[in-house]
Amino acid sequence: MTRVAYRNADINLMARMMRAEAEGEGEGPQGMLYVGNVIVNRVVADCTDFKKLRTIKDVIFHVQGGNYSFEAVQKGNVFYQRARESERRLARKNLDILEKSPSEICSLVL
Repeated sequence: MTRVAYRNADINLMARMMRAEAEGEGEGPQGMLYVGNVIVNRVVADCTDFKKLRTIKDVIFHVQGGNYSFEAVQKGNVFYQRARESERRLARKNLDILEKSPSEICSLVL
């Protein structure tokens, strides 16, 4: 069972965002998993800020206060490069492993 519904295009989009945000913070695979977890949590969240976000694409391109929620979309940098297979694998793991924290997911992936 997956945490959220997704297609291959969503995997690529999420993988690119995970790398772009984690590299910006100097983080490796675990940092990427944390970013992925934020994305998934926003898709499933039912709070005011994220109520209308129901897909990975909605979350990544969400504008809040006049700016994109994720800085990498605004600045471009690594986000607009192709996703590597290792990054896609991490994105899939993040989506497929139900109710695990990023640290638990990381220990299963690395």
